[in-house]
Amino acid sequence: MEIITVTKDNIEAEHICCAISNNKDIQVLSKKQWMQKNFDQGLVFKKGDVRGKCFIEYIPAENAWVPIEAEGYMHINCFWVSGKHKGQGYANELLEACIKDSREKGKKGLTILSSKKKMAFLSDPDYLKYKGFQLADQADPYYELLYLPFDGYAPIPKFKEHVKRPKINEKGFILYYTHQCPFTVKYVALIEQVAAENKIPFKSILIETKEEAQKAPAPFTTYSLFQDGEFLTNEILSEKKFKKIADV
Repeated sequence: MEIITVTKDNIEAEHICCAISNNKDIQVLSKKQWMQKNFDQGLVFKKGDVRGKCFIEYIPAENAWVPIEAEGYMHINCFWVSGKHKGQGYANELLEACIKDSREKGKKGLTILSSKKKMAFLSDPDYLKYKGFQLADQADPYYELLYLPFDGYAPIPKFKEHVKRPKINEKGFILYYTHQCPFTVKYVALIEQVAAENKIPFKSILIETKEEAQKAPAPFTTYSLFQDGEFLTNEILSEKKFKKIADV
């Protein structure tokens, strides 16, 4: 497999490997706009020369859109190999490319957001631990911050204290999200419509900067839904799933 690095120069021509095949889809366009804004912050997006979900995206932890303390590390935003591309060794190739690049840039190691068991939109903890990642920190209700130090002297990263027990002070459904994942553009709008049609108290909050993301109330800033102050889920919900949660 050839690994392609997506940059400002080729992003318009490259497919960004998610489950959306149409490059002109509003979801893909929003993701590419997000990437364009973050290339100057050290964002790297590497993909296999295949159609489908086969890519790794990472950024210096100081610029990551996650509330962690991991100075000198590289943070993996998203790492996804799926479908017919699984079992081909592609995940290993992508991870090795990330490690090589991060070492060359003088990083202390890698961090990545995962969970106690495999969950939607979070990286597989079993695979990562098999590859040498260790548990750095935990946050309620199931989040794990994993890290791969490049030497024995690297400090252990951690979650910012305020996200270890995710809570907010607002009533109703409150959704925090970013355009880091293309799926949010479509599905946030759909559940906003469901909430309006059914008079469900609902507010969506688009996180637009890394500073806002690092102050967000939950570890997964791409999509975090709260109800009456309590964290509910990081899963990007369909209309049907939101209706079930809202009991309509």
